[in-house]
Amino acid sequence: MERAVELCDSLIDIVAALFNVCGKELRRTGRTNLDVARVRQIAMYVAHVVLRLSMYDIGKGFGRERTTVMYACHTIEDMRDVEEFDRLVAMVERVVLAAFRDRV
Repeated sequence: MERAVELCDSLIDIVAALFNVCGKELRRTGRTNLDVARVRQIAMYVAHVVLRLSMYDIGKGFGRERTTVMYACHTIEDMRDVEEFDRLVAMVERVVLAAFRDRV
């Protein structure tokens, strides 16, 4: 699980830079505004589909419950029906895949 937490921590930094969001905001426990929450959901989704981490491990890495990660993944998957949003998530997936190529 320690490896998963390290991967999530690095992923948060990458996604924060991509979306110009403070990494501290993404790591904050409790509720945040919708923009920050959506970026966090994208990061959780990418951690699951690209890094192949379990929802439990992602929860630990993001300081959230497994059920919150599950909700985030379902939400992002549903939102991918919108072409522009799908392109955005696909770009994040490509960046993360390139950044973690030697680690996954």
